Amino acid sequence: MFRKNKKRYGTGTRDVPLVPHPPPDDLQARIFRGLEAGFLGWQKTKSGDMYPIYNILKIDHPSYLSTVTDKTLHALHLRIPRTPSPYPGVGPSPWHDLGTELNNPVTAREAIEAAGMNYTVIKVPLEEVVQLKRPADATYRWATVRSDTGDVLGIVGDSYEPVQNRDAFKFFDTLVGREEAIYETAGALGHGERIWILAKLPELITVHGKDIVNKYLLLSNSHDGSSRVRVKVTPIRVVCNNTLTAALQGAGEVHIRHTSHAAEEMEQALSLLGLSSTLYERLDAVFNRMALTKITNQQLLDYVKALVPDDEEEEDSAAIQGIRKAFLELYETGQGADLSRGTLWGAFNSVTEYADHKMEDHPATRLESIWFGRGEQLKLKAFQLAERMM
Repeated sequence: MFRKNKKRYGTGTRDVPLVPHPPPDDLQARIFRGLEAGFLGWQKTKSGDMYPIYNILKIDHPSYLSTVTDKTLHALHLRIPRTPSPYPGVGPSPWHDLGTELNNPVTAREAIEAAGMNYTVIKVPLEEVVQLKRPADATYRWATVRSDTGDVLGIVGDSYEPVQNRDAFKFFDTLVGREEAIYETAGALGHGERIWILAKLPELITVHGKDIVNKYLLLSNSHDGSSRVRVKVTPIRVVCNNTLTAALQGAGEVHIRHTSHAAEEMEQALSLLGLSSTLYERLDAVFNRMALTKITNQQLLDYVKALVPDDEEEEDSAAIQGIRKAFLELYETGQGADLSRGTLWGAFNSVTEYADHKMEDHPATRLESIWFGRGEQLKLKAFQLAERMM
């Protein structure tokens, strides 16, 4: 039923299977849902590299029903559909059940509404929402409050201006409109003090030819006074759903202050986000260098000890040994360990798996940690240390 044929799709000559078209009912259903392309499967080249292939489902397109790669879909400005993992037995992502899967919204406002996050945040004098036993710090005289539920989300100063969820990511709609990104999942943490959207970028990174990393940008908005509107490069390793937080000499992240000038800064952010393609090219090179860097057991142990150093007062020695042991076990038996064992890439991913799946017990606390807290800091430290070891 299958045969291979050399076919050129604008990205080089590759072996592509001629996959039978889906049954008419299924094909019509997918077209009716507005999909511009349908996922067919994962293809392997003779060298062992993997890449996804698709059918073009846009009826009026000159290449209707052609079998193409994701690079071709991107070049044709066609929306790339959700692409399932090629690895069996992959566990759920840390944001599983904490977010809403989006159905290709065109704007961030549509994404916010679909996820039930279209509430309004107002500033209220602090004394109106909390009984103060002593005078408050003059710097923080206001509370941010959800107008629909009355929940207090944070304590802020005079200069703080709430950026409403429905307006926070307008600047990003241009990229979605140009098919440069897709709003994929959205959710809120706590009582809504922080909201987030995962936006998927086209194409992918293949590490050592077979370990796939998807390209995402994480957009977040907070109302607790702790941070600004934030957009950051967020690679996600497919085999284990680890978020590979990385720092490239301070690049890879955009912050927008909650002030009356936020609208102007959002316009400037669009030009900064144009750097995401370059940043991912750099990450592609770094991740593949990690995969090519062999390490000994002693180097692995030194890496782990540097990440979790001894406590001079020896108050938490048992906890320290427990974390180190978890790193070493995940290096040998974690999800995707067979793709990276014996390399610096494997050592780095043992840390990301620990941070994303083992570090916190409660799902919401875990997600807060891996994207915005202790887990994020641990992964940044692991990435920077790995860079120095190459």
